[in-house]
Amino acid sequence: MVLPALDAAASLPATLAALGAAAGEILVADGGSHDETPAIAARFGARVIAAPRGRGPQLAAGIAAAHGDWLLLLHADTVLAPGWAAAVRAAMGEPGRAAYFRFALASADPRARRLERAVAWRCRRLALPYGDQGLLISRALLEAVGGMRPLVLMEDVDLVRRLGRRRLRPLPVAAVTSAQRWEREGYLRRSLRNLGCLLLWRLGLPPDRIAPFYRGPVQKARSSRSR
Repeated sequence: MVLPALDAAASLPATLAALGAAAGEILVADGGSHDETPAIAARFGARVIAAPRGRGPQLAAGIAAAHGDWLLLLHADTVLAPGWAAAVRAAMGEPGRAAYFRFALASADPRARRLERAVAWRCRRLALPYGDQGLLISRALLEAVGGMRPLVLMEDVDLVRRLGRRRLRPLPVAAVTSAQRWEREGYLRRSLRNLGCLLLWRLGLPPDRIAPFYRGPVQKARSSRSR
């Protein structure tokens, strides 16, 4: 289990509590948190390593430090629903395929349900799950497709594109993600921003050029204050 984390003290306890003992080794790759993220991770029994900031570099560092033959990559603000461990064990019977969870948002807003349906369509028709759906993959398969590239953004799209439709399968369990980004920016604006990032990536723009657009004005201001 590899979780990239950065100032995730508010969300990490729920994520780790939902995993429980079934998770086995939990490795939190911290990108330089200024809050209690490392202490919280350690309190839940996770191993914490320091990593260069950015989900791709953090995931790459965590994967390199992990010991298992199977890896479950999970965001620090995503809570796996009950039944996740059984679904993972079943999926491990197919080492030549990676697996992802069903996208869900922690919100009662009807717009959240519409977004969930849109993501389900994207996964079904385009074979394009994002990182907030988690990814279960054997180390052998990951290495066969070139490993986790240390991209500051779009590392999830890069990896699933290399895997391709035939090596991806859905899991019948939800990965429930915080809705804060959508509630803060607005569901339409945040969704269009994500789509814009995907289009810029497909057009060949480097991830570090896409990152400021992905973060948006609020997160960019916060990043400036933290420097």
